[in-house]
Amino acid sequence: MKKKLLFIMNDLSCGGAEKALVSLLNTLDYNSFDVDLFLFKKEGLFLNQVPKEVTILPVPVNYPFFDMSIGKAISKNLKSGNFKIILNRLLVGYIYRTTKTKAMAEQKSWKYLSKIIKPLNKQYDAAIGFLEKKPNYFCVDKVSANIKIGFIMNDYEKLNMVKEIDNHYFKKLTYIVCDSEESKVVLIKTFPQFQEKFRVIKTIISPKLIEKLAKEEISKFSNYSNLISVGRLAHQKGYDLAIDACKILVDKGIKFKWYILGNGEDKQKLTAQIKKNGIEKHIEFLGITDNHYPFLKQADIFLHTARFEGFGIVISEAKILNKPMVLSNFNVAKSHITHLKNGLIADLTSQSIAENLEILINDKKLQEKFSNELKFEAKGTEDEIENFYKLINYQNPCWKNSKIKYINGK
Repeated sequence: MKKKLLFIMNDLSCGGAEKALVSLLNTLDYNSFDVDLFLFKKEGLFLNQVPKEVTILPVPVNYPFFDMSIGKAISKNLKSGNFKIILNRLLVGYIYRTTKTKAMAEQKSWKYLSKIIKPLNKQYDAAIGFLEKKPNYFCVDKVSANIKIGFIMNDYEKLNMVKEIDNHYFKKLTYIVCDSEESKVVLIKTFPQFQEKFRVIKTIISPKLIEKLAKEEISKFSNYSNLISVGRLAHQKGYDLAIDACKILVDKGIKFKWYILGNGEDKQKLTAQIKKNGIEKHIEFLGITDNHYPFLKQADIFLHTARFEGFGIVISEAKILNKPMVLSNFNVAKSHITHLKNGLIADLTSQSIAENLEILINDKKLQEKFSNELKFEAKGTEDEIENFYKLINYQNPCWKNSKIKYINGK
């Protein structure tokens, strides 16, 4: 008899956690599992990459009122006389206006949002909240399952979360999963009482698929040294530091073009910073694409200047493509590369980022050395599915012989 699994996620927009979920879904053995996927919003770049075997559940009927303006939500519910939704929508709006950070607001608002979301009426063998905050809280409060697993896809200390709220939910989860040993150490430090619940499952990555998708030709790049970054345009990713680093390079007369793949809440602010520095000709935002691998492959240097990360999927992808790189010295940088052996790690300052970029841009032999070092590393993480199976009490010693698919691999 097949095990019934439920995965819970906000949506499938372009992000590392969303990509990780779709990779996992495309690796499961559907001869052994019936899988449902619950999304708060049925949208996102990766939506069309969900395997056909997965049933995407309907969006909660009242949730859209919490994803639109307060005025519009009140107007629609006044007509129907649904004052419960109006009250809770006002309370959620108040929390977002008065709470210090967006992460804290999402945590605190769940108390009111949950009042208008009905529990699922199905019993599952395992339910998996695939991201901190709402997905984990829904898993605990709205799902009946024998095993409940919550994922934390980032460095918890850097998320600016209310520890007491998560303490309540962590008590009720069977396991709490993170994607790196470094993130696990942070969780143990923050929640030592739950040490036995913490597990590490690395994001599933397929080198064969990435190499195949990277073969697509693009004609976007300049004739200078081309830098590429991939990630959400947010403070966490450190683009502001990299922009100031680029200004330093431009002032030194170094010829380069930096391309950024991604979108996010900081785009307007970053665009203004670029204009203020007078370096518009050297930096270009490319938005989002359903296949960023050709850009990674054909660029000269991969640049990643995050302030903090979970696993850092895109770094692993750049390594698979043997790309010389400069990373900032964020929490898991040294688990990806060794400074001067297969890449460069800069301090988390614009000056240090500029210095390391200058070294790598000007030294083609060093670029070649890093690429050659990366060629001999074992980079795939397909075997991580076995660790997931163990968590849900599924024993399948022959799983390696089953037909496995990966993200984009229909």
